[in-house]
Amino acid sequence: MSFIRITKQFSFETGHALYGYDGKCKNVHGHSYKLSVTVIGKPIADTKNVKYGMVIDFGDLKKIVKEEIVNVFDHATVFNKNTPHVELAKELEDRGHNVLLVDYQPTSEMMVIDFAKKIKRRLPENIDLHSLKLQETDSSFAEWFAYDNI
Repeated sequence: MSFIRITKQFSFETGHALYGYDGKCKNVHGHSYKLSVTVIGKPIADTKNVKYGMVIDFGDLKKIVKEEIVNVFDHATVFNKNTPHVELAKELEDRGHNVLLVDYQPTSEMMVIDFAKKIKRRLPENIDLHSLKLQETDSSFAEWFAYDNI
């Protein structure tokens, strides 16, 4: 049976700030992110399996990505917990805002690495994460490929 790649796309709104950056992105701002998740595997060959012919049910992939990424990052503001932004984070949290403190600079590059780790942990044993594409704007995105990270 052939290996097949399938992709599911997601979108979410997230704010962030890049501490120490020398441009506008040092300010708190937000993006309408688009995340494409591609997995690879062989379609289920067992004709008695209700998911016969599928690599993974799109609904199962959606559940994983929603729980690990979308529901966590959507309408949150992300700060590196190792910067003075923690003071701003505390103030925002005290006012009822959804704030995430991460142990990395919240760039698209670092976020896509984080997302890959989280998704890979949850995939069934016979399915591999092939790639992720995190689009920050219409013309800017970061990509993660498994074969680059062996």
